[in-house]
Amino acid sequence: MKKGCLELKPETGNLTDEPVIRVGLLELKREIKGRLDGFFEVASDAAAGLVFPGEFRARNAAGDIVLAGDFGEMRTARECVLAPRPGSLFTLFGITIGSGFHWERDEGQTFRGRLLLSADEHGTISAINEVPLEAYLESVVSSEMSADAPMEFIKAHAIISRSWLAAMLERRDRPLQQPPGFVSEQEIVRWYGREEHDRFDVCADDHCQRYHGIAGRVNERARTAVEATRGLFLVYNGGICDARFYKACGGRTECFQNAWEDAPVPYLVSISDAETEHPAIDEEKLAEEWVLARPHAFCNTSDESLLKSILPSFDRETGDFFRWRVEYGREELEHIVRTKSGMDFGTLLDMVPLTRGPSGRITRLRIEGTRAAVTIGKELEIRRWLSPSHLYSSAFIIRMTRNERGIPDRFVLYGAGWGHGVGLCQIGAAVMASTGFSVERILKHYYRGAELKKLY
Repeated sequence: MKKGCLELKPETGNLTDEPVIRVGLLELKREIKGRLDGFFEVASDAAAGLVFPGEFRARNAAGDIVLAGDFGEMRTARECVLAPRPGSLFTLFGITIGSGFHWERDEGQTFRGRLLLSADEHGTISAINEVPLEAYLESVVSSEMSADAPMEFIKAHAIISRSWLAAMLERRDRPLQQPPGFVSEQEIVRWYGREEHDRFDVCADDHCQRYHGIAGRVNERARTAVEATRGLFLVYNGGICDARFYKACGGRTECFQNAWEDAPVPYLVSISDAETEHPAIDEEKLAEEWVLARPHAFCNTSDESLLKSILPSFDRETGDFFRWRVEYGREELEHIVRTKSGMDFGTLLDMVPLTRGPSGRITRLRIEGTRAAVTIGKELEIRRWLSPSHLYSSAFIIRMTRNERGIPDRFVLYGAGWGHGVGLCQIGAAVMASTGFSVERILKHYYRGAELKKLY
């Protein structure tokens, strides 16, 4: 079985029914606040009863969940399940979206399904939503893209979100073939998977895929797209595809192994995001020419009306996704690198890209200072170290100005794209749909050799 695929075993009845999944909404909180819009049945090992509508608080009391609200106070066990009566919803306050990224913010979100509250030995509490997969997808599709996005794109996103989740659950249940990176005195290489959630199947933010509730987000067009593609998956060689996606490739997509473990995935290869071929950008001279140009690509659009129809409002705050520029004074960058890495490089002397993937994304970067010199990778670690939040991507070139002693005084990064670049480019795919490409054409463009298959 190839890495990144869920093996299908029809003889075992695998994925012949819609699964119910557990989505982590809040984790490691001292207290959780919310509102019940309707009646909920409470079930735990220690208590049971009916909880009334209204605002509530939940906290960890010596390993037990304590619920308090207009209904009074109820002490339950370590885990507590609130099951809704028909038509009932719940809202949680203070949910962080875009955690660690430049669009991070807190908001209240409303959900369907069961609410699970779980206490731990550290005095904190987590909130988990138990919901059928197709209902989950209605929120994911609405959270990832605007309600006015082209319908063929919304359908494509429903298919890849469904496929990614199924592949992720299977991948989580088998041992890692490689540890997520390695560290030595000279080199730090890390990548970030989605296997570390032990209390739930998937989180609700960009670390997995966006699931921002239903109020103000789930719309009829998303619901129609999910219903039209119900049980439809992207498959390759008999396995469900690990259908990665991101915001904008910058003109060319990246290979799986340049962002995660060193195990090539045949349908997650680098391709030109255009009807004409752009060559690989894996050399410095090519990278400089590429990043400073604006080549034709599906995701190269400045059509404000089209972007408004594609992107949620908080994503439209990022207008320079195709080509971007970041500038730092040397001392400012020294502070960022020291804060993010936990290492004191002293005076920064140089930053040197050592290897690039075919999209131009740097996979290994040498940082040199008067007190330390270290090579870092992969792409997300580079993006983390060089920004108070994250750089848009690791597809950038570096320009420095130096003082009379030859010490850099300014670093200017010119970059391309937004995200890791592996798999489907959301803006590119939406532009394809807006110009008449079908769901199948869009998916076969980004996932080479993959096919569509209905499993339930």
